[in-house]
This record gives sequence, C-alpha cells and structure tokens, in this order.
Amino acid sequence: MHRAWRHDSAEQHVTGRAIYIDDMPSLPGTQEIWLATSPHPHARILSIDCAKARAVPGVSAVIAATDIPGVNDVAPIFSGEPILADGVAEYVGHPIAAIAASDRDTARRAAALVAVAYEVLEPVLSIEDALARESYVARPQIMQRGDAAAAIAAAPHRIEGEAGCGGQDHFYLEGQVALAVPANAVTVEVRRMGGAFGGKESQATIVAAIAAVAARATGLPAKLRLARDEDMIVTGKRHDFLFRYEAGFDERGRIAGLDFLFAARAGNVADLSTSVMGRALCHADNCYDIPNALFRGYCCKTNTVSNTAFRGFGGPQGMVAIELVIEHIARTLGMDVEAVRRANYYGAAPRNVTPYGQTVDDNIIEEVVDRLSGKADYEARRREVAAFNATSPVIKKGIAMVPIKFGISFNVKSLNQAGALVHVYTDGSVHLNHGGTEMGQGLYVKIAQVVSEAFQIDLDRIRVSPASTDKVPNTSATAASSGSDLNGMAALDAANRIKQRMAGVAAEQFGVAPAEIRFADNRVYAGNRSLAFDELAKMSWAERVSLSATGFYRTPDIHWDAARMQGRPFFYYAYGACIAEVAIDTLTGENRVLRADMIEDCGASLNPAIDLGQIEGGFVQGMGWVTMEELWWDAEGRLRTHGPSTYKIPGSRDVPPVFNVHILEDSPNPHPTIFRSKAVGEPPLMLALSVWLAIRDAVSSLAGGRYVRLDPPATPERVLAAVEAARAP
Repeated sequence: MHRAWRHDSAEQHVTGRAIYIDDMPSLPGTQEIWLATSPHPHARILSIDCAKARAVPGVSAVIAATDIPGVNDVAPIFSGEPILADGVAEYVGHPIAAIAASDRDTARRAAALVAVAYEVLEPVLSIEDALARESYVARPQIMQRGDAAAAIAAAPHRIEGEAGCGGQDHFYLEGQVALAVPANAVTVEVRRMGGAFGGKESQATIVAAIAAVAARATGLPAKLRLARDEDMIVTGKRHDFLFRYEAGFDERGRIAGLDFLFAARAGNVADLSTSVMGRALCHADNCYDIPNALFRGYCCKTNTVSNTAFRGFGGPQGMVAIELVIEHIARTLGMDVEAVRRANYYGAAPRNVTPYGQTVDDNIIEEVVDRLSGKADYEARRREVAAFNATSPVIKKGIAMVPIKFGISFNVKSLNQAGALVHVYTDGSVHLNHGGTEMGQGLYVKIAQVVSEAFQIDLDRIRVSPASTDKVPNTSATAASSGSDLNGMAALDAANRIKQRMAGVAAEQFGVAPAEIRFADNRVYAGNRSLAFDELAKMSWAERVSLSATGFYRTPDIHWDAARMQGRPFFYYAYGACIAEVAIDTLTGENRVLRADMIEDCGASLNPAIDLGQIEGGFVQGMGWVTMEELWWDAEGRLRTHGPSTYKIPGSRDVPPVFNVHILEDSPNPHPTIFRSKAVGEPPLMLALSVWLAIRDAVSSLAGGRYVRLDPPATPERVLAAVEAARAP
C-alpha cells in the first residue's frame, strides 16, 4: 500500500487505444441524434412543426416534449427540469427537439428544418438583475453564528465591498455522449469517461434520457454525442458568483464580525445549485475563525444555461470571497497579508468552531504553511520581488501564498455510502467491482491497491470491471473527492469478509487458531508453514466456502440540518498551501506564472503518483479559472465563448516553468479513513488562488499598497483595467 503505481489505463490513454463510447463500433442500425435548440433566451413555444424534418430521407424519429413517455423531468434534487423544453424555452441553446437519423449529418440537416413559433419574453440575464427582481430557483440559504451586525458595529475598523468571480466550462476531453440499446431492462455501464469535473454528474442524464427515448421511438440503438460547440452551449458550467461583504476587525486584523452576501448564477433551473451554494457558504471561512458570521446565499434564476457541479463544488468561490476580505483588511491597515492570516487562523477552543457549527479537530494549517514557506524561501523571495519592482518600470512581479482547508464528504448525508463486489477465483485471481466511476482520476487502480493490500497479493492479480448497475446498485455520485474514501472502504469490507473465510479454511488445514493465520507475499502463513494464495482459494472452493462477498461502507459522524445550515457536514478536512510568483506587463495586462510551490495534505497517500497527478492537474485547471477562462454572453443571452477559438484553457506553455509539488509527509489522517489517506480530487484546484492573489500583489505594487479590485479571471483586459485604477490618484 501507499506505493506509486501508474494509472491502470495510462498506456491506453497516451497511445489513443483507450475505448470511449464514440470509439465503440456502431451496432447495426445505430441512429445518430442531433438537437434542435432555442435561439431565444426566454420565449413561449407556440407550436413545433416537424413535418419537413421527418420528410428528410434517413430520419427515423423527431422527438419533442410531447413525445416523451412518462414524466419529462430529470431533476437531480428538485422537480421541473425537462429533458426537452416543454412550453417555454429558457435559454439560448435550450433543446427543443431531438432528431434521430441514419447518420449524424442527416440528423443535423433535419434539425435545421424543425420550425418553431415563439412568443419572445423578457429575459433575466445577469446576477444583478436577478437579485433586483428576486428571481431565485430556491429559497435563500442563511448561515449564522453569533451576532455579526453587532460585532461589526462595535469593531474599531470596518470595510465593505463588492466583487465577483467568473464561471468555468468543464472542457473535458470527451464531450457528453450516451449510447442506448433497446431492452426490456436497463443496465447502465461506465468503463471510463474522458474527464468530467462535475459536468457529467447531473446533466449527463439529459443526454442519456434523449438517447433512451430515441431508442424507444425507433426500436434501434441510438447515440447522442454533443459536438464541442453544442456541448458548451447546451450544458451547464461552474457558477459565477457576486459577493458583497461588510467586515469589522481590530488593529491586528482579527475579524470580529463578517456579513457576506453570495449570489450565484443558477441558470434556468435549480440543478445542483443549492448544494453548490451550501458548500460555498461552508468554505467561506477557509482557514479562519469568524466568531460572528452572517452568510446569505441566493441561487439566482437567469435565462442562461443551468449551471451545475464543477470540481470544488462551490468551495473555490467561497474561498475567493474570504481571501478578498483578508487582503482588503491587510491593505486597509497597511499590514502584511500573512500577518492578518495568522491573526485569524483557527486555533484552540473556542477559536475552532466554524460558522456552521463544526469543530475543527484536525487543524494543521500553520504547520503546512510553515513547511511550505521554508521549502520555498518565501520571505527572501518576497524581498526579491519588491527589489525587482523598484527598478522595473513596465514589468511588475507579484508573489502570494494561499492556505486552504477543504471539507470532505457530501453535504447530502444519504450520498455518503458505497458498495463493492469482490470474487476470488480458484486460480488466485480476484475480480473487483464497485460503485465508483473512472474519469481519469485513477480511482480504479487505487481501489485495486486496497484489495491487493487486504489479500497481500500482487496488484496484477486484481481485475476491475466497469461500474455497472447490475453489479452494485444505488451508487452515489463519484464526486465530492470521496471516491477513494467510500469505495475503498466498501471494497476492503468485501475483501476482509472473504479473507476471514479463507483464514478459517487455512486454520483448519494447519491445525491452528484463525488468529494465527497471516497473509503475505501471495501466500498464507501459519508460523513457518505456508500455502500459496491460489492453493488456498482452491481448497476453500473444495470445502464449499464462499469466495464472493459484497462490501458496504457509510461515512460515520456526519449530520446536517439544511434548514438551519448547521451541523457536521464533513468527516475531515484536507489542508494545503501554495506560493505563486507571477509577472505582469503593465502596458498590455498580460501575465505569466513564473513559479509555483505547493504542499497538499493527502494523509497517508494511497498512491503518490496518482495523487501528484491530481495535484498538478487541479492546480493548472484552477489557474485557468483564475486567469484566462472567461465565459461571455452577449446582450441577447448568447454564449459567445463556446469553442477553443474563443474560450482559452491552459496549455503546456502556461504551466509554471518552476513547478514544485509536494505531498505533506508524515501526516496520516487522524480520522479512520481507508488506510489513513485523504481525498485529493478537488482541494488542489484551490491552490491556484495563489496565482490570482499574486497578480493582485503585482497590481498593488503600483498603488502604494492600497486595495484595488481585480476579479477572477484576471484576463489581460481586467489586469490592464486594474493597473490603470492602481495608478489613478
């Protein structure tokens, strides 16, 4: 265990031999689907004429909302989220009809012939407009601790401000795609996804449902694969947020009270917005004790695509807000930002209770920060940056650190469970299936390592089959960074059940107590006597001992009152810190990340190679969010950044040339997780906030240290505007 094994599909991925849905040979008669979508952000559908589309040779079905059997609703939490628009189109790109044909080009031509009569209605296109109209997809969420208003009023210093952060497209390698085959019983199988990052958590159901309805209508296999542009227009993204804040604090920068308003663009329906908002509110403290807090969250209904889950699930937005407040306090007092952070870090009781009522009982943030500062020569480099800026009139450098505390568990209690299925065969091989899906994050190899460790057999003896509903039912989403935590424990439970039975057979064979049986090195030992693992498997079968078991796990010690926004939503916290150094061009606003140093708390890492890859990838994806990935809608509600020509993600040349990534050593999880490891999928993304803070630091050097607004993403246009504001008298 805790060894650096490569991803089980690594070779297939890099050679292009990994099979995704669109790589599978088409079944005979497979129908390809294309969508007809709304050109309006808000319009009543008066009529849909599909006659011309149906008349196109090769078209087998044209499906509108009225053609859907059963209930036209795929809402993951609430109701009223139709597969195809029913009565009203609520964003540009809203699917109105699905056309199935013998090939994709035919379906696309036919989709253009679907004639829809609309009554155009007034849209709500911005968060500000939605707040003014009180246009929400759900009731506001309120989190409160103490009396924020009284604490702010009594504090010797006070600030208030407004800021925001942009959304982000998932831009996964493989777009949304589903293949449905007519059957009288449905089994869903997922071997791998070409990335997901949250985009395939809830909104994949729309794609799958359309494929299924088309298969039913035609009696033939049906496949819907969204093209990149269509995918970006039709499906949701990370929520962009608007923040308004008021804080009271003392001369040391210690926060006495904080009032936050969070408003998120939910889009046309609720989707997962309330859960995203809840997690944003639960991370608006980050690493800081806020004794008096009032956090208000508004999920704004707008006539734009429904936003959804994205890596971090609201946590990044919450951390952006509090880091803005910390910096604003420091600039106001003329203090070092790190000094203000240390004044507010969680500590011993009573400074260890979050605004949502959970005691922070595993806090190691100061240790993490101190280790990173030493490794990266932070203080010396800050002096070097200041010296550089003093003599460089055009290029300015900035350097900043961000600490993170990220809660691990679903904030819906019922999702914190998992099942697994394990078989041992008489040749000593082991079959493993669990409810987690593989999306490139290395979950399959990690869980295989768990089973390998349990039986003490070589990893190549373990065969992992695709996640499938006929193997493990009622699975939770592979999300919330909990895939290894949940499925690893379930697989260990199943393996241990079989191991116990096999130990009983071995004990009888050797004439010893079962407690004396030891599994090691592909063998089973009783003192100096031993059997090969496969021999014991054959012996157990001969003795009619079951070599199959299901395992189950549910996360302990968590509870949550969604109405009061209080409880213990997280089993534990993952910590980390990152220092980024950047340079900006004050004439163009362009910026470059020169160096990044980070430490991530993975507990006792199950697989350091996989975890390092997750840290590196999460950081670069987060860097894209805070610097270049800009979603832009025009005045008519049309997304104009819907392809790689207009929507920029980080490339290889954007990765910092000096990129030092460390896993925190000698820090096993104090909570009873799978082999004392910690989750690593989402927390590293927030390390990239250091890049945005470093850009802000560079801009601040032009402003004499005063606070200047610069919202993420810090595109060249925004950086240049901030530079001009910094230089203004």
